[in-house]
Amino acid sequence: MREKIIEQYLKKRVEETGLCLKWVSPGAAGVPDRVCIFPGGRVVFVETKAPTGTVKKIQKEVIRRMRNLGAAVYVASTKEDVDQIIRTEAGSNADF
Repeated sequence: MREKIIEQYLKKRVEETGLCLKWVSPGAAGVPDRVCIFPGGRVVFVETKAPTGTVKKIQKEVIRRMRNLGAAVYVASTKEDVDQIIRTEAGSNADF
């Protein structure tokens, strides 16, 4: 399965009740692929990968820095990972 499929699945699932925006940040390498906004204002960041993909060194550093600042950042490489993010972050605020 390709990364594109995981990213499309993430977008579809989140946008059932929220927003899933592509994060393009010129001049800032390594940022996660998506910014997801759930009902109730919960914002999380998701880096998508193919099941055989690996997180690059710069991505690991950015994720570490974001988490140290209190941001919720996930790496999703399967549809099951996406479903777990939905369960964890949507909570009782959404009808996923």
